[in-house]
Amino acid sequence: MSGLIAIVGRPNVGKSALFNRIVGKRIAIVHDQPGVTRDRVSAEAEWRGHKFTLVDTGGIGLLRGEKATDVITQAALEQVQLAIDAADVIILTVNAQEGIVPLDREVAERLHATSKPILIAVNKVDNRRLEPAADEFSVLGFEKVFPVTAIHGYGIEDLMKDAVALLPPQAEEVATENREIGERPLNLAIVGRPNVGKSSIINALTRSERVVVSPIPGTTRDAVDVPLEVESEGVRQRYMLIDTAGVRQERRIDDSVEFYSVKRTDESIARADIVIFVIDAESGITMQDKKICGKIVEESKACIIVVNKWDLVGESVLEARKKEIVRRDAKADRGAKPMTTLAEFAEWVQTNLFFLDYAPVIFTSAKSGFHLDRLLEAVRYVGDQLKQKIPTSLLNRALQDAIVHRQPISAMGHHLKFFYATQLKQAPPTFALFVNRDELFSPAYNKYLAGQIRKAFGYEGCPIILVPKPRPKTIEPVRRRLHAARARRGFEAHGKGPPSRRQAGQPRTRGKKRPTRR
Repeated sequence: MSGLIAIVGRPNVGKSALFNRIVGKRIAIVHDQPGVTRDRVSAEAEWRGHKFTLVDTGGIGLLRGEKATDVITQAALEQVQLAIDAADVIILTVNAQEGIVPLDREVAERLHATSKPILIAVNKVDNRRLEPAADEFSVLGFEKVFPVTAIHGYGIEDLMKDAVALLPPQAEEVATENREIGERPLNLAIVGRPNVGKSSIINALTRSERVVVSPIPGTTRDAVDVPLEVESEGVRQRYMLIDTAGVRQERRIDDSVEFYSVKRTDESIARADIVIFVIDAESGITMQDKKICGKIVEESKACIIVVNKWDLVGESVLEARKKEIVRRDAKADRGAKPMTTLAEFAEWVQTNLFFLDYAPVIFTSAKSGFHLDRLLEAVRYVGDQLKQKIPTSLLNRALQDAIVHRQPISAMGHHLKFFYATQLKQAPPTFALFVNRDELFSPAYNKYLAGQIRKAFGYEGCPIILVPKPRPKTIEPVRRRLHAARARRGFEAHGKGPPSRRQAGQPRTRGKKRPTRR
């Protein structure tokens, strides 16, 4: 695997800004508020041909002996320590405008115990007068000190030149080999409302404390990429799990940090191959869940619906099932039939989320591990559906039968003629249909044809996009146009009037015959 560079330091010294500058993208949220970053935000980066993994961490805001006041702060500190332990090179980030503070010395003492290469990035050197201030940070006990400005990019070249030189020499070769042999891993975005168990599912799948989990809604802020490899039936599957911030109603977003968190979630949906939409089993389907589904539909993404926290309602459902069996044995009629099986609950979910009726429904519990294996099976199945390429002959046969069986409703009485179809794209499945009139394709008829394609070829969990294209209008032959142009030029040269239609090479228009005089 590639070498790993970790960026550490106390809160609010510009670690996330430095991370974004090196990666060249706005991945980590940058804000003046301290403690915005909580998880380990990682990204694959490249600097002058050297490939490596860069990790942004939360700020170390506690002195030795102090205890965290909440579970989020404690979990964030544990994530920092995991990043330090895994890193090959560490960049200690400090603030030139504030000088050395006790927390800087505390972070330096932690790093001295690692015996790993340490580089000091003295950030916020916004002008030449602050450059001498970088020298005072040499008292922290590290040899290499670099004055930088993450916002403007000043000094980054010298910092990264030394950082990549300290990486293991074999890291680049191994990474290149992996890229050539394996395919690109599927991006799986885990989205949903706050506190529905998205981060818990990722930790359960990876069997580690990779992301911060707490009962406090809004714990996750950045979009965190977590690689996952699963071996099934001798085949190794690679995935990139994307943990996202919970999406609340827009009117309840009251600060800029949450606003940027939701933006990162929207970007994660856009770059995902499959979206895993998580619902809370206790609270059921809310209006906000439907709005999140709307974003998935707008991006035309494959989707799997996960009803999490099933352990909280499983016992009550089991008791209801036993009562239902007794009622059926007694042949008693007590009105409406209650839902007591997973199939009935799944049907209810798809009925309420009818615009995602193509998505399979999986009931899980991240706490107990219930049906997490089925979730992975669903991911593999939907991923295979996205890769399939339908032969043109089979596609045309299925669509021809569907159109003959049911014609679209037309107020003018027009008849839809289907010529042929072809597949344009695999993810999402996109098909071009060449017909005589594209205006006959209403949303209802589009859904009907998509359902017929799904019935013939599967595509469970995948949206189907149909692009109707009308038959092009008749184009005048090239020879006829050239003949007409030559005839026109010849008559103009002799000073005569415009040529007749026959002289210009154009067909005569037939009109009504005049009555003959007797």
